[in-house]
Formats: sequence, structure tokens, C-alpha cells
Amino acid sequence: MNKTTLWSIVVAVAGFLFGFDTVVISGANEPTLALWNLSPINHGLFIMSMALWGTVIGAIFGGIPADKFGRKKSLFWIGVLFLVSALGSAIAQDPYSFSFFRFIGGVGVGASSVVAPMYIAEISSAKNRGKLVALYQFFLVFGILIAYFSNALLDGFYGANDWRWMLGVEAIPAFIYCVLILKVPNSPRWLTLKKKDDVAAIEVLNIIYDKEEAAIHLKEIKEESLSEKNNSTSVFKKKYSLPLILAFLIAFFNQLSGINFLLYYAPTIFERAGIADPMWASVAIGASNLIFTMVGLSLIDKLGRKQLIIIGSIGYIVSLLVASWAFKTEASASIIMTSMIVFVASHAIGSGAVIWVFISEIFPNHVRAMGNSFGCSVHWVLAALITLLTPVFLDKENGYFGDNPWPIFAFFAGMMVLQLLFAIFIMPETNGISLEDLKKKLIKDK
Repeated sequence: MNKTTLWSIVVAVAGFLFGFDTVVISGANEPTLALWNLSPINHGLFIMSMALWGTVIGAIFGGIPADKFGRKKSLFWIGVLFLVSALGSAIAQDPYSFSFFRFIGGVGVGASSVVAPMYIAEISSAKNRGKLVALYQFFLVFGILIAYFSNALLDGFYGANDWRWMLGVEAIPAFIYCVLILKVPNSPRWLTLKKKDDVAAIEVLNIIYDKEEAAIHLKEIKEESLSEKNNSTSVFKKKYSLPLILAFLIAFFNQLSGINFLLYYAPTIFERAGIADPMWASVAIGASNLIFTMVGLSLIDKLGRKQLIIIGSIGYIVSLLVASWAFKTEASASIIMTSMIVFVASHAIGSGAVIWVFISEIFPNHVRAMGNSFGCSVHWVLAALITLLTPVFLDKENGYFGDNPWPIFAFFAGMMVLQLLFAIFIMPETNGISLEDLKKKLIKDK
């Protein structure tokens, strides 16, 4: 295994913590509702979505320390946030302290989604960038699977306090990650553009490429830096309108697929479907997510980003329409379960595999941190809103669709029709193009 791949794997462990932290809360949904007896809207705000509001903050501001102090230092402190959040959430005695620690973990998730893909993109070559950045998504869904599996194993482990153990075990991988991240180098692009240390940058580039290629890449990075030296690092300028639109739309459709609706509320959804053991059904969802993420990982540098979004969109539409029909007609639970597995597979091959790669590619070097923050912020604002509002629609007693959630699935299917049109008519292909050449393709300097 070459060092670039090894570094990418270490950094992608942040994705594992992201995935674990994101869905481990599903095991605490019903126990905390019974324990603290909150209203549906307050339960959605303080328990289920608070971490996601933290992700919004982490995504908005995560690019600032990444630029000022470096990607590596930022990644280390992201691990510390996960560690503190896991321990604090496990011992919380009321919904307010619980919300505080979940919020801290959310900041880690949001910052991770900005910094980790950006770092991997900056240490990768054009030919393997998609595959290496997609490792982040692979570890993310692996974390989701392990969280579901851990929740199922710990269900019944310690009575009413099972959920505390479910949340607390995240501290173990968080600590391991903090130790491992100290072994990776700084990003060569950050070293050149921000720290002005060409000697350290060429040392890293010499490991990624042969010496001749490394010198060429350093020259390209410096040339772009010189061409932009009189420009601010603000990404909100007219010439960046195309990358901003693309980042907004890829993030918008990722969340309007309903993926977090399923991941956060899987046990509740499966219980409504009449599935006997919702916790283990959730494990099946996590397993299919992991398997098909590996498929997406193998295809992203072969078929390209655009084709995977098209394939995923078609799968989304079919599976969501079948799920909507099955709930409406009260069809068998096996049909609903099958449609949800197809839905997750479509996400894993399509938007799940593509989003972090695509956002990390489309912005120029000097505004990449801010551009990544923008795209990830859109993603997390929508994730937080969907998770906050879901109890209002799904709550068995007071939800608008408490009796039957079929309209929710129909709505998400309609959104995926729009994503398919976006992929066909608007989305560019970024596969196999260097970051510097992508800048020339997507940015029109005037």
C-alpha cells in the first residue's frame, strides 16, 4: 500500500466517526422520548436534530481553521470533538446537557465533512482522486453499519440505560483516530499557498508523484497562486457562480432524497411497516449501504461522477415510489423492506459516493476551503431541518402522517425526478481532470 492511500485511509476514519455519530442516535430515539417526555417538536429539536445544528456550524466555519492552521491540525481537533461528545452524551442527566454534547459532536461532523475530503483531494493525483476521496464515504457508511450493529447488540444490555452505552462507545474509535491523525503530513497545497513552505510541499509531492511530476505540480500550484494573488479568499463572487450553484444543487438533492429521514428514523419507520425486529432491520440497511458504497467506490473513476448520479436517481425514484405505494396500500412488510434496501443502494452508488468528491473538486485551490464550507453547510442545514421536522409528520399520535407515512416517500420521489434532470442537463463531469485544470474549465476569469 502506498503512502498516499495510507494517509487517505487514516483521514477517512473521520468519516467513520461521522457515520457512527450521525445514526447512533436512532437507538436513543424511543428511550429518551420516554425518559424526558418531550413534545414531538422539542424531541426533534433537543434530541434528534441538535447534532445536526452543530454540523451546520462546523460546516460553515470548518474551512477557517483549515486555512489558518492547516488541514492536519483541524482534523486532530475534530477527533477531540467526537471524543468529548461521546462521553458527555453518555452521562447526560437532562435533555439540555444531552443537547449540548450532541451539538459538540455535530460540530465535529460538519467540520469533518469539509476538511477530510478537501485534504484527501489535495494529496491525490487526478487519476485516483475520486476513489481516494470516496474512501471518506466508505468509512462513513461503515460507521453507520457499526452504529446500527452496536445499537442492536447493546439493546437489552443495561436496561433503561442501554442508550447511554450506545452513545458512549464512540469514544473508543475517536481516541484511536486522534492518535493516528498525528502521523499524516500537511497538505502540499496548503503548505505552498498558505504557509509559503515550498520545501515541505515538495517533500510531500515527491511521495505522491515521481520527482519530475512533483516539480510540475508545484509549479502549477504556484502559478495559480500568482494568478489569484490580488483576489480575496471570498468564494461569493460572480466568477464562482457556477461552482456555487453546482455545490448547492448536489447538496440540496442529496438531502431531499430522504436519506437522513431513513437513517435517523429507521427503527420507527420499520416498526410502522410491521417489521418484527426494527433494530436488526436497521442493521440490514447499514449492511446494504456498505456493500453498495464499495460498488460506487469501484465505479467512480470508471463511469465518472455524472453517470453515477444518473443511475442513483433512477434507483431513488423507483424505490421511493414503490415504498409510497406499499405504505398506502398496506402491502407486505417485505416489499417495504426491499424498497428501502434498493433506496439505500441507489444512494450509496449515486449521491452518497459522489457528493464529497464533487464538492471538493469544483472550487479553485485558494477558495476551496470556503467553497467546501458552503456546499457542506447547505447539506447540513437541510439535514437538520428534515430531522427536526420529521417527528411533526411521523409521530404516531400527533404527526400529520402518523397513521400512514406514504406521502413523505412520494414527496422525496418527486425531488429525485428533479435531481435526474439536474444530472442530465446541468452537472459537468469532473473525472480524470486535475484540480488546476478544473479551475480553468469551471471559472471564467474576466
